[in-house]
Amino acid sequence: MSDHGHSTATADSHDGHAEGDFAHPLPLPLLFGVFGALVFLTIVTVAQANYDLGSFDIAVVMLIATIKAVLVGLFFMHLAFDKPFNLIVFLSSFVFVALFVIITLSDANMNSGSFEDNPNDAPPAAAAEM
Repeated sequence: MSDHGHSTATADSHDGHAEGDFAHPLPLPLLFGVFGALVFLTIVTVAQANYDLGSFDIAVVMLIATIKAVLVGLFFMHLAFDKPFNLIVFLSSFVFVALFVIITLSDANMNSGSFEDNPNDAPPAAAAEM
Protein backbone atom coordinates (compact mmCIF):
# COMPACT_ATOMS: atom_id res chain seq x y z
CA MET A 1 0.00 0.00 0.00
CA SER A 2 1.20 3.49 -0.70
CA ASP A 3 1.69 6.18 1.90
CA HIS A 4 0.88 9.20 -0.32
CA GLY A 5 3.10 11.37 1.84
CA HIS A 6 0.92 11.79 4.92
CA SER A 7 -0.19 9.75 7.87
CA THR A 8 -3.73 8.64 8.69
CA ALA A 9 -3.93 11.10 11.62
CA THR A 10 -3.28 13.98 9.24
CA ALA A 11 -5.73 12.63 6.69
CA ASP A 12 -8.47 12.29 9.30
CA SER A 13 -8.00 15.84 10.59
CA HIS A 14 -8.18 17.42 7.12
CA ASP A 15 -11.50 16.07 5.87
CA GLY A 16 -12.82 19.49 4.87
CA HIS A 17 -13.39 20.87 8.35
CA ALA A 18 -10.99 23.05 10.27
CA GLU A 19 -10.02 21.93 13.73
CA GLY A 20 -12.74 23.02 16.18
CA ASP A 21 -15.10 24.08 13.38
CA PHE A 22 -17.91 21.63 14.13
CA ALA A 23 -21.19 21.67 15.98
CA HIS A 24 -20.66 21.13 19.67
CA PRO A 25 -22.28 17.83 20.65
CA LEU A 26 -24.63 18.35 23.55
CA PRO A 27 -25.80 15.64 25.93
CA LEU A 28 -29.39 14.54 25.45
CA PRO A 29 -30.47 15.36 29.04
CA LEU A 30 -29.45 18.98 28.46
CA LEU A 31 -31.36 19.16 25.17
CA PHE A 32 -34.45 17.58 26.74
CA GLY A 33 -34.12 19.98 29.69
CA VAL A 34 -34.10 22.97 27.32
CA PHE A 35 -37.06 21.46 25.45
CA GLY A 36 -38.91 21.07 28.76
CA ALA A 37 -38.16 24.68 29.67
CA LEU A 38 -39.49 25.82 26.28
CA VAL A 39 -42.69 23.81 26.73
CA PHE A 40 -43.11 25.18 30.26
CA LEU A 41 -42.61 28.77 29.06
CA THR A 42 -45.13 28.19 26.27
CA ILE A 43 -47.68 26.98 28.84
CA VAL A 44 -46.92 30.05 30.98
CA THR A 45 -47.50 32.28 27.95
CA VAL A 46 -50.88 30.67 27.23
CA ALA A 47 -51.87 30.82 30.92
CA GLN A 48 -50.86 34.47 31.09
CA ALA A 49 -53.46 35.29 28.42
CA ASN A 50 -56.17 34.51 31.00
CA TYR A 51 -54.96 37.24 33.35
CA ASP A 52 -55.26 40.96 32.76
CA LEU A 53 -52.01 42.62 33.74
CA GLY A 54 -52.94 45.93 32.20
CA SER A 55 -50.06 47.70 30.54
CA PHE A 56 -47.65 44.97 31.66
CA ASP A 57 -49.22 42.34 29.35
CA ILE A 58 -46.91 43.10 26.45
CA ALA A 59 -43.84 43.38 28.67
CA VAL A 60 -44.48 39.98 30.28
CA VAL A 61 -45.16 38.24 26.97
CA MET A 62 -42.09 39.84 25.35
CA LEU A 63 -39.93 38.81 28.33
CA ILE A 64 -41.09 35.19 28.05
CA ALA A 65 -40.56 35.21 24.28
CA THR A 66 -37.07 36.66 24.73
CA ILE A 67 -36.13 33.97 27.23
CA LYS A 68 -37.38 31.28 24.84
CA ALA A 69 -35.47 32.79 21.92
CA VAL A 70 -32.27 33.00 23.97
CA LEU A 71 -32.62 29.34 25.00
CA VAL A 72 -33.10 28.28 21.39
CA GLY A 73 -30.18 30.41 20.26
CA LEU A 74 -27.79 29.27 22.97
CA PHE A 75 -28.45 25.55 22.86
CA PHE A 76 -30.18 24.54 19.63
CA MET A 77 -28.22 27.01 17.47
CA HIS A 78 -25.06 26.27 19.52
CA LEU A 79 -24.29 29.95 20.16
CA ALA A 80 -23.18 29.12 23.70
CA PHE A 81 -20.23 27.21 22.24
CA ASP A 82 -19.61 29.27 19.10
CA LYS A 83 -17.33 32.22 18.47
CA PRO A 84 -18.10 35.22 20.71
CA PHE A 85 -18.66 37.46 17.68
CA ASN A 86 -21.69 35.40 16.60
CA LEU A 87 -23.20 35.71 20.07
CA ILE A 88 -22.63 39.48 20.05
CA VAL A 89 -24.37 39.81 16.66
CA PHE A 90 -27.28 37.66 17.85
CA LEU A 91 -27.76 39.60 21.09
CA SER A 92 -27.36 42.98 19.40
CA SER A 93 -30.23 42.07 17.09
CA PHE A 94 -32.40 41.63 20.17
CA VAL A 95 -31.34 45.05 21.41
CA PHE A 96 -32.40 46.66 18.13
CA VAL A 97 -35.70 44.76 18.01
CA ALA A 98 -36.40 45.85 21.60
CA LEU A 99 -35.66 49.46 20.67
CA PHE A 100 -37.97 49.31 17.67
CA VAL A 101 -40.78 47.74 19.70
CA ILE A 102 -40.37 50.26 22.54
CA ILE A 103 -40.36 53.21 20.14
CA THR A 104 -43.40 51.87 18.27
CA LEU A 105 -45.38 51.21 21.44
CA SER A 106 -44.55 54.59 22.94
CA ASP A 107 -45.62 56.30 19.71
CA ALA A 108 -48.84 54.26 19.59
CA ASN A 109 -49.62 55.16 23.21
CA MET A 110 -49.04 58.85 22.56
CA ASN A 111 -51.29 58.90 19.49
CA SER A 112 -53.95 56.39 20.52
CA GLY A 113 -56.45 59.12 21.39
CA SER A 114 -56.34 60.56 17.90
CA PHE A 115 -57.39 57.23 16.33
CA GLU A 116 -60.59 56.75 18.31
CA ASP A 117 -63.92 57.61 16.67
CA ASN A 118 -65.57 60.76 17.87
CA PRO A 119 -69.39 60.38 17.80
CA ASN A 120 -69.76 64.17 17.38
CA ASP A 121 -67.97 64.14 14.02
CA ALA A 122 -70.12 64.37 10.89
CA PRO A 123 -70.03 61.38 8.51
CA PRO A 124 -67.81 61.79 5.46
CA ALA A 125 -69.41 63.45 2.41
CA ALA A 126 -68.92 60.38 0.22
CA ALA A 127 -70.97 58.21 2.60
CA ALA A 128 -73.77 60.82 2.76
CA GLU A 129 -74.18 60.84 -1.05
CA MET A 130 -74.98 57.12 -1.28
